Amino acid sequence: MNPPAYDPDNPFAKILRGEIPCKKIHEDEHALAFHDIRPQAPVHALVIPKGAYVDMDDFGRRAPAAEIAGFFRAVAEVARQLGLAAPGYRFLANQGGHAHQEVFHFHVHIFGGRDLGGMIRRPE
Repeated sequence: MNPPAYDPDNPFAKILRGEIPCKKIHEDEHALAFHDIRPQAPVHALVIPKGAYVDMDDFGRRAPAAEIAGFFRAVAEVARQLGLAAPGYRFLANQGGHAHQEVFHFHVHIFGGRDLGGMIRRPE
């Protein structure tokens, strides 16, 4: 099943345009990072590329190498700014329906601030 077409009215596109406020952590030419409004950990940030990409697959196929590198450098920078590099953190990108992707603008979650436990449960 193909992902939906990019919707320029998705919430993250509106945040990028300043139509929806956010609690900004970091911004550069490639990415914007902000605190999640429904945190799932003591520290929960989102990092979004400034380009219009539906998901990780779209980003990986269409984004120029400099944009990909700049985006992932921003993810690391945000983790350092939040004080997560030394104790550790998890970053996660949901891809499509099976992963329950909710907003179809590629984004990475950064979780930290406590022991996050195991990654996923093994099948029984």
